Amino acid sequence: MGYVAADQDPFRAIAEPRRRLILDATMSGERTVRELTALLQVRQPTVSQHLQVFRLAGLVGARRVGRNTFYSLKPTELAKVADWLDKYRDFWSDRLDVLETHLKKRQ
Repeated sequence: MGYVAADQDPFRAIAEPRRRLILDATMSGERTVRELTALLQVRQPTVSQHLQVFRLAGLVGARRVGRNTFYSLKPTELAKVADWLDKYRDFWSDRLDVLETHLKKRQ
């Protein structure tokens, strides 16, 4: 999985496909490592490492209750990723509009 920097970049954190599955699972509410392990069908240490990456990137929060830790999505850092992607959405939308106009002219 590689080295985890203390200031983990959210873009690097979401680059790994299994991590994106974890984010998907936490969208609907808090999840424990045990739940995520069962969902992903991977070993607990692997899920814990992925969650550590997310915590360092500020993408998930953790709440401890007794022996269980509940992880939940923190949308603030994820919003930064979405904001960055918006400019590309706008770019492609504009390009497709130009293409549509061009194709209509050719008809």
